[in-house]
Amino acid sequence: MRYCLSLLAAAATISTALLAQEPAWPPAPSHATVALWPNAAPGTNSNPAPELDTTTPKDHLVADKPVIRLGNVSAPTLTLYSPTAKNTGAAIVVFPGGGYRILAIDLEGTEVCDWLTSAGITCVLLKYRVPDSGPYPKSSAALQDAQRALGIVREHAAEWHIDSHRIGVLGFSAGAHLAAALSTHFEQRLYDPIDAADMLSCRPDFAVIVYPGYLALPEQSLAPNADIRATEQTPPSFIVQAEDDPVHVENATVYFLALKNAKVAAELHIYAQGGHGYGLRRTAQPVTAWPNLVETWLRTIQILPPSAQ
Repeated sequence: MRYCLSLLAAAATISTALLAQEPAWPPAPSHATVALWPNAAPGTNSNPAPELDTTTPKDHLVADKPVIRLGNVSAPTLTLYSPTAKNTGAAIVVFPGGGYRILAIDLEGTEVCDWLTSAGITCVLLKYRVPDSGPYPKSSAALQDAQRALGIVREHAAEWHIDSHRIGVLGFSAGAHLAAALSTHFEQRLYDPIDAADMLSCRPDFAVIVYPGYLALPEQSLAPNADIRATEQTPPSFIVQAEDDPVHVENATVYFLALKNAKVAAELHIYAQGGHGYGLRRTAQPVTAWPNLVETWLRTIQILPPSAQ
């Protein structure tokens, strides 16, 4: 009897451990998911807290809908969303926001992929590590994940029917900072190379930066973030933000000026109203039509083919 009870206790312990390892946000089985790191991510705790949806009934809705706020991500992944319209060959790696504390994985992730794939763009959703994974250089974890992600996408370009010279990034809030950080920190990996993916360039071919944070520093009178240094090698960038954004519209304007001074092609859209954290969910605010502007810009810079006349 004692032996049987011991077996039952061991089985319960194993089951609990397996449940704890199950992701709180499993992508649909129809979408391929790739582990970002073959083993544990650099510097990962050997006994991480379980991944979970941190949303509570008190959290605000966006366009009258809840948001999945994914927390305790220690095993980052890439999830592939293939085009549902005619494949253009372009691809975008999406970085959800969440203040480097959580990931708004649906509002600024899966819903973005639904839009991109309908435009013939392959969407690759990065579930990067949180919390306390940025902003760089406070922590390099999220930027390591972003660098690794771009290399993996380029490595799989032929398999995923992607043009390896038309791979961009799109980020929101902290994810927008991550897109800018990757756009300015691609010459050297922040981790020891692992495989062939790390031998390929992690420079995005373009960047879409939506209501960014951490690019202007409130503690320095909203001065530009000296750790995000645009150069002539920084990719063409599209920036959008609302003037009444509580995170400060200067995050968009100072980065645009930095790009302009570095002679990088950039497009900036500032709206009078809209706040922060709206994603793609349409409201009465004109700012929520920003995806149409992105598609036009992608045609302007010849990432997408011209629209049919």
